[in-house]
Amino acid sequence: MKHISDTADVSPSARIGAGSRIWHLAQVRENVSMGRNCIIGRGAYVGPGVRIGDNSKIQNYALVYEPAVLGEGVFIGPGVILTNDTYPRSITPGGRLKSAEDWVQVGVVIGKGAALGARSVCIAPVTIGEWSSIAAGAVVTKDVPPYALMVGVPARQVGWVGRAGVPLNATSAVDWVCPQTGERYEQTGAALALLGNED
Repeated sequence: MKHISDTADVSPSARIGAGSRIWHLAQVRENVSMGRNCIIGRGAYVGPGVRIGDNSKIQNYALVYEPAVLGEGVFIGPGVILTNDTYPRSITPGGRLKSAEDWVQVGVVIGKGAALGARSVCIAPVTIGEWSSIAAGAVVTKDVPPYALMVGVPARQVGWVGRAGVPLNATSAVDWVCPQTGERYEQTGAALALLGNED
């Protein structure tokens, strides 16, 4: 059974999956598609038409602007911002207030299991690979490969993380292991893949 706080502002056209919870002062705009067992924290904003996969969490005061697409099990930390305008301006060159017809929305796509730390920012258009981790305060300006650990401004890769979110240990130049789960990964060039069955 879903729960929507009395103080949340949820559009009647938003589709909210079973077991999802939307908390105090959150705003979920029209035509949002939210999967099962999601959490939208206090004061978070989810723009029109945003798609959110099952078991995802959007923490307090995060801003998820359309046309963002979040895969299954995505974590959006407190105060995270997903932008949607490459060249933002309030007015046209002629001085007229811009309307929806005056700019092209671009979005952030986030793969399954990825996590964005508190107050990180993704400058659209970017794709965040599955199971990657973006450190708190990082600013992502280009695509992130799956399992990458990204830090800094602008964000740069400093290692790899496994599905548990823990940094991986190298066992050779191309082999990596998760110290928490024992899962093994293989690196091919700039890409990493989980070995064995991914259930």
